Amino acid sequence: MRPARLMKVFVTCRIPPEGRALLAQAADCEVEQWDSDEPIPSKELERRMAGAHGLLCILSNRIDKKLLDAAGANLKVISTLSVGVDHLSLDEIKKRGIRVGYTPDVLTDATAELAVSLLLTTCRRLPEAMEEVKTGGWTSWKPMWMCGYGLSQSTVGIVGLGRIGRAIARRLKPFGVQRFLYTGRQPKPQEAAEFQAEFVPALQLAAESDFIVVACSLTPSTRGLCNKDFFQKMKNTAVFVNISRGDVVNQEDLYQALVSGQIAAAGLDVTTPEPLPTDHPLLALKNCVILPHIGSATIRTRNTMSVVAANNLLAGLRGEPMPSEFVM
Repeated sequence: MRPARLMKVFVTCRIPPEGRALLAQAADCEVEQWDSDEPIPSKELERRMAGAHGLLCILSNRIDKKLLDAAGANLKVISTLSVGVDHLSLDEIKKRGIRVGYTPDVLTDATAELAVSLLLTTCRRLPEAMEEVKTGGWTSWKPMWMCGYGLSQSTVGIVGLGRIGRAIARRLKPFGVQRFLYTGRQPKPQEAAEFQAEFVPALQLAAESDFIVVACSLTPSTRGLCNKDFFQKMKNTAVFVNISRGDVVNQEDLYQALVSGQIAAAGLDVTTPEPLPTDHPLLALKNCVILPHIGSATIRTRNTMSVVAANNLLAGLRGEPMPSEFVM
C-alpha cells in the first residue's frame, strides 16, 4: 500500500520547545523551520511557502496577498503565535477558505502583569532614578526630588476592556484606584461591573484620567486613535501607557505632548516601527520608558502559546476543530 503523502508545514522562526516537540511528533507532517531568531526575509518566506499546506507564523511576519499567491492552493491553515491578527490580510485569507488559529487567553496574565509593571515604572520614574544613582545625581535626600505619581485615589482609563484590559484593571484595583473609566466600540456592562467602570467616549476618558492604559486591538477605527486631540485633552500630570499595538498611537503627537509638558510621562511596550531605531526622538526623553514588546515574555506563557499554535495548526490540517480558531 502506498504511504499517504505528508503535509508540508513551514514555521517562520524558532518556536519554544514545547510547541516544537508537538510538531516533531506529527507523523502526517513534514515540518520545515526557519532556524533563526531573526526575521525570515520576505523573498525567502515566499520561496519556502511554495506548496505548503500549513504555516505557523509570528506577528512580525506580514501574511499578504503576495505571500498567499506564492504559497499556492495547498495552503489550508495559518496559525499565528499571537493574540493579535493585524499582520494577517484577513480578507485575502477568507477569500481562499484558509482557516486561522491564534493564541488568546494564554497570554492575558503575563501581558497584564507587564502593563502594571510598565505603569509603575513610568509613573514613579524608576529608570530616571536608577540613572541618577549610577551617574552621581543622588547627592542627598530632597523633599521633591524624583517625585512621581501614585495610584491611590486616582482615576484610571482603559482603552479596550477586553480580556487583557480587564486583567489590568483587576491588578490595579488593590492599589486604591478610586475610579475606572473605559472606552471601546460599545459598552460592556457585565464585564465592567467587577470594577464599577464607566463607559465614556475616548476624549472624555483622556480628559478625566490620571493614568491611561491602551489595551485595544489594532483595527481601522483604533489606528491613530491616540493623537494630538487625545493628548491635548489629557491632564499635564497624566501618565500614558500603551501595550496594544504601536499604530494605535501617533508617535509624533505623543513626542510633542511629552516635550511640551502636555502630559507627564509615557510607557510603551509597542512602537512603530519595531524595533524602534536607536536614534528615535522618543528614546532621548527622560519621561518616556520604552520596552521591546515583551508583554507576553515569560517562559511559561511563550511555551503555552507555542503549544496552542502547534495544536491549532495540526487540527486545521486534519480538518478538526481548533483549540482557538479566529472567526472571520
